[in-house]
Amino acid sequence: MITTRTDSPEETLALGRRLASVLGPGDVVLLSGRLGTGKTLLTSGIAEGLGVPDQISSPTFVIARVYRDGLVPLVHADVYRLGSILEFEDLDLEETAANGVLVIEWGEAIEEAVSMDRLVVELEIDGETGRRFRIVPFGSWLDRSLEEVA
Repeated sequence: MITTRTDSPEETLALGRRLASVLGPGDVVLLSGRLGTGKTLLTSGIAEGLGVPDQISSPTFVIARVYRDGLVPLVHADVYRLGSILEFEDLDLEETAANGVLVIEWGEAIEEAVSMDRLVVELEIDGETGRRFRIVPFGSWLDRSLEEVA
């Protein structure tokens, strides 16, 4: 587990770019935290790090957006509006992202339905612009280095 802190939106974007440097095809990242903690902003940094040229926007109302123009595809999902794990499973997002990276906002809601090989990032507000991040590896992530992320 790694804990780190950012003091500005720019630093949160930079953290996302560093996180992207350890991501590859088939990786699943679950983001959890209250509304306004920076889940979409962190995902924007991940997208930048993966070479996605598009601006990232929250997929809250469309559930998932797929960005194919980066180094690897990025599937960005928001499961806040889903009513059950079955609804999540019907979306088959892990299969959609098999050759890319899957980032899921509100990931704690569907954690039991995704691969055991996942990275969980918990976000908390820490002051006016500060954010605290707790990055927790599971499964094969336990054998991977995360030092460059912090």
